[in-house]
Amino acid sequence: MTYCVAVRVNQGLVMLSDTRTNAGMDNIARFRKSFTYQVPGERAMTLMCSGNLSITQGVKAALSRKIKDSQLDPDIETILNCDTMHRAAELVGGEMRAMQGRYRESIEMDGSGASASIMIAGQRKGGKPRLYLIYSAGNFIEATAETPFFQIGEHKYGKPILDRIIRPETTLEDATKAVLVSMDSTLRSNLSVGMPLDLTVIGRDQFDFRVRTRIEADNEEFAMISQSWSAALRKGFEDLPNVLD
Repeated sequence: MTYCVAVRVNQGLVMLSDTRTNAGMDNIARFRKSFTYQVPGERAMTLMCSGNLSITQGVKAALSRKIKDSQLDPDIETILNCDTMHRAAELVGGEMRAMQGRYRESIEMDGSGASASIMIAGQRKGGKPRLYLIYSAGNFIEATAETPFFQIGEHKYGKPILDRIIRPETTLEDATKAVLVSMDSTLRSNLSVGMPLDLTVIGRDQFDFRVRTRIEADNEEFAMISQSWSAALRKGFEDLPNVLD
């Protein structure tokens, strides 16, 4: 299993993913689920994956192959040269459809699930920060002011803090804290989600990564956020009025 969360606020984008992949009690491994792409000064984007690993790795490989081929043939359309972020989502969705059409039947005949989800978030020069959630069929939806964040994977434990905090006017700093708390809540409640974490932050109109880092299990800042959040919850609980006489 996995947990990936992406937030779009007025000031930019925040994306966070774990690295644990669980294919059974005795088959737990670490795989990167967050991938970054950039044309300096022109666009920056992050792609995050959940679900069947062979499908998502195949989608990523196809996207990377076209980027490489476009260096020799500029007419090849890729997520790094397409006209809009919406078109980038269409390209990712097309590769998802191709992989599902090629392998879904055989994967399911073998008794495994082929479903997968991908989020792509970024901004290109001349456009706004965008966030899309792409489904197994290749169709997708875009984050809006009413729904400014998406989650894929094991999302239920980390959703309450996002519901309470994330609004379009939320600062990039507060959005980053919220996704870290969201991940911490998930780590505490689900063993199929695990460290290390990959965090990327894209400031509006920067076309660059304000943050692009891996958070290891011994990271002091993340530990402080986790401890402070636990203490705040305990204090809030203790301050609740009694309902029994």
